[in-house]
Order: sequence, then structure tokens, then C-alpha cells
Amino acid sequence: MKEKNKTLLIAVIGAVFLVGGAIWASSASGNKTALAPVKKAPVVESSLSILKNDWDFGEVSMKNGDVTHNFEVKNEGTKPIVIDKVFASCMCTTAMIKDASGKEYGKFGMPGHGLPSATDIVIAPGETATVEAIFNPAAHGPAGVGLARRSIYLETNSSVSPRVEVRFSAVVSR
Repeated sequence: MKEKNKTLLIAVIGAVFLVGGAIWASSASGNKTALAPVKKAPVVESSLSILKNDWDFGEVSMKNGDVTHNFEVKNEGTKPIVIDKVFASCMCTTAMIKDASGKEYGKFGMPGHGLPSATDIVIAPGETATVEAIFNPAAHGPAGVGLARRSIYLETNSSVSPRVEVRFSAVVSR
């Protein structure tokens, strides 16, 4: 290789490293702000209970569309419980939350599939909220027939019940 070409190649490589390093440094410093701790509600000893946390839809047909079921959760303690995260175990499942006043939150879904999971739902002592589980039996296409077991998780500020799970099952048919 000619000396001029070697010099040019070294200059290009150096420029790439310089620009790449600058991009990395600016993104790293930007991420420090983005990754700052999120202020969470203080941990409380109240408990979030579920009367029945398991539901069987039985056989559901892909062609009939979504099926839903409501789960009731209750704050059994003396301090407010904050639900700060809601997410599903699969992309075929979403959730809506309705608090005691009737205010609706969501749709929440599987992390990484375009729906939010962070929230700030307060359940006062003695109050209930409704978790609506929404299952799309056609989400996995023709290969998705058979037994499906899915979960929806609520993460809270409770030291007694920091993560609450509601589950359902369905036998998907075409």
C-alpha cells in the first residue's frame, strides 16, 4: 500500500474512533439523567388481596376475538397502596385497571411491546380496584392453538404483597 493511502486510512480510522467516542460519551452522560432513580411511594405494611386470582375461560375461538375477565383487588391495610407497575406475561394479554372512583388506567401489556407498564394507581385502605384481563386468542396466529396460561402482575409499595399476580387459562381453538 502506498504511504499516502496508509496515512489516509489511519486518519479515517482515527476520525471514526474520535466521533464514536464523542457519541458514546454524550449518550453515557445523557443516560445518567435518564437512569436516575424514579421516586417511588414509601413502603407500607398494607396488603393487597385478591378474592379469586385464577380464572379459566374454557375453550375460546380465535375467530370470536378478545375475551375478558375482571379480578377484584382490595387494600386490606390501614395505609394507601400504590400500584406503580402493571404488566402481562405475554403479548396476547393486556390489562386495564379501574379504581374505586371509576377512573380507568391502561392499557398495560408485556414489557417491550409498545404499551406502558409504569403507573401511579392509589388504592386507599378498604377500597377495591378492578383488574380487567384482556386475552386475544388470535395473537399468536394459527400456531397458537391449545392451552394458554397467562398472568398479569401488579407491583406495589406493599412490604406484605410487593407483587400480586392474577392468572387465567384458555384452550384456544380455530
